[in-house]
Order: sequence, then C-alpha cells, then structure tokens
Amino acid sequence: MKTLQDYIDKLNSLNFKEMYNNDFFWTWDKTDDELEAVFTVADALRFMRENNISTKVFESGLGISIFRDNSTRTRFSFASACNLLGLEVQDLDEKKSQIAHGETVRETANMVSFMADVIGIRDDMYIGKGHAYQKEFMEAVTEGNKDGILEQRPTLVNLQCDVDHPTQCMADMLHIIHEFGGVENLKGKKIAMTWAYSPSYGKPLSVPQGVIGLMTRFGMDVVLAHPEGYDVMPEVEEIAKKNAEKNGGSFTKTNDMAEAFKDADIVYPKSWAPFAAMEKRTDLYAEGDFDGIDKLEKELLAQNAQHKDWACTEELMKTTKDGKALYLHCLPADITGVSCETGEVDASVFDRYRIPLYKEASFKPYIIAAMIMLSKFENPQDILKKLEVKAAPRILK
Repeated sequence: MKTLQDYIDKLNSLNFKEMYNNDFFWTWDKTDDELEAVFTVADALRFMRENNISTKVFESGLGISIFRDNSTRTRFSFASACNLLGLEVQDLDEKKSQIAHGETVRETANMVSFMADVIGIRDDMYIGKGHAYQKEFMEAVTEGNKDGILEQRPTLVNLQCDVDHPTQCMADMLHIIHEFGGVENLKGKKIAMTWAYSPSYGKPLSVPQGVIGLMTRFGMDVVLAHPEGYDVMPEVEEIAKKNAEKNGGSFTKTNDMAEAFKDADIVYPKSWAPFAAMEKRTDLYAEGDFDGIDKLEKELLAQNAQHKDWACTEELMKTTKDGKALYLHCLPADITGVSCETGEVDASVFDRYRIPLYKEASFKPYIIAAMIMLSKFENPQDILKKLEVKAAPRILK
C-alpha cells in the first residue's frame, strides 16, 4: 500500500521548477519530469481525498472558467479541481458580459482576474484561433500583474484548444498507467488512435492530436488511423514522430482501421473533422459566409456517411491483443442504436467498458488540480507534507 510519503519522495526526485508561476498550454511544452510530477500530484491528491485528508491549500481565491464550446466532463472537472484546493469557481458567460458590446480581450482578462488564481479556457472550434486566444488572454494578465493592476498573475490551464486537449489526454494517460500497473509496463504497447464514424459534423482535432503528441512520450507503438482526407495537423504529426524516435517507440499511419486494431493493447476510436475542412470553416466564419458554412456542413456529413464501416465493433475488438484491448473514449461517444442509428462504437462494446470509461474520466479533476498546484506552489511536496501533518479531515466524523 502506498503512503503519502511515497508520492512526496517521488516529487523530490523530479525537476519541475519551471512549472511554478507558469501555464499549461500543450503537453509537448513540458518535460518528462514535469509530466511525471502532474501524474504524481494527481495520485497524491486522490489518495488524500480517499483517506479523508483535506487538500484545501487556498483560504480564498477564484478559478475562472471560460467555455467557448459546450462541455460536461471538463466543466465539472475544473470546478471539482478548484473546489478540491479551496478555490471558488466563477464561470464567464460571454453572452452576459460586455464582450458583446465590444470589450477587448485585454480588458476582459484583467477585469475577471482581480482575485483569480487560475484561468481555465476551452476554445477548440476554430483552427488558428483557440490557442491564439489563450495566449492573448495570458499576455494581458501578465501585463496587468506587472503594471500593478493584478496582485497576482493567474495561471492558465488549457481546457481544450484547437491544437491539444491536455487535461483529457493526461487523464487518459493516468488511466492507462493504472490499468497496466505503471509507466514501466507501457514500452512496446500498441495504441490505436483511430477515426470513427459519427453522424455529426465538425468535431475538434485536439483529442487525436493530444493523444499522438502525448502517448509517443512513453515508448509506445502509436498508430494513427483514418480514412483518406481526415488528416490532422502536420506539425503535430511531426511532434509525434520525434517523440517516438526519442523514446524508443513508434508512430505510424494507416488508412485501414482493421490494421490499426490488430493486436492493439489499447484502442481509441473517435470521430474528428478533417484538418483542411476545419481550416475552411474558420475562414468562412471570418468572412461571415453562413451560406458557405451550411454548404460545407452538408458536404462533410455526406463525406462522413461514406465511412460508416469505420466503427468499433465486437468483430474488430476480437482482433485486438487477446481480444481484450483497453477501450478509451473522451465521451460522450456516439453509440450505435443508443445515441444514434449508426455511430462510433457498438452498444455492447461500450456497455462492457462503461465502468472503465467512467474511471478514465474520473482522473481529470485530479489532473487539473495537480496542474494548478504545480503552478501555484514552488514546493508542492512541502505543502503535501504540511497537509498530512495538519491532518484536517475533509469530512468531520
């Protein structure tokens, strides 16, 4: 049985000093030690909560959430993470703010950050826009702090942008680590990140990109599979290739879902829109060409419909390693015969993996809390020790 001291000892062996007072944009911005520190703090916080030890490290302060796209899991995970550490959460509803009246990003950023310790932003729908918005927002609060407007500089947690979805992919990775009994057991494991059919249009690229950008860090054999024309950003593919070369794994591509599934240890079938189409949609929105957007949507739905055979079926699952590959999804999945007529995954497959899927999702609040803690405390291992010594119960008994 692990103790809190085991997690503290692990942190003492890692170099993550650059995370202090810094932001979390993309996983590939972080070193191996920094990623390991996130996993370690996440596990430590979960251990403490399960053992009724308070993890409240803030007596006051705000976590500001800005969701420019819909969310269930990430929205509640961010709120849970802030609450776990003692922060209140305030959601910025742009429709109810002065943004509609022409308020600039610089002004909004400073006005919402007077007592904010962390800003969580989801902006994932438009290529070239999401990450740029997050950067502009954080440049504004950095300047506000230097100018004495803000008493502290809040830190950013990327809750999904157009390029990466780090909180999701880090949660996926921690789930994999636990399922396979440790990072040391992942080398050589095959993970298939595959496109799957969905009757909807325009799903972001950030999950498949985040997966190939992160899983290649662990010596795994990562396969990206999709029909022709459903490419992701080439620069992220380059990151995946370099990661694989550096860490002794592999990164390959195929247009054959069956090839990707064959002997896979992990499968991640999920729909996404073609990179070229997402670029085109961004341009159409910038031009205010809503007729063009409607036309593009119809074209893409018709294109999707040509690939209904790209689905996670019982037959495909039987071809995986011992017929028992770990099935992953960021949720919600398009389940055939349940949420749609034809979708990403057979209902029987999804139902068999439902509990592991929900466990996969349960890691996200702890991942986000760990990102916050590592950015706000220079020596989080000392803070964890103080919390252990204080031994304040989360729930009075």
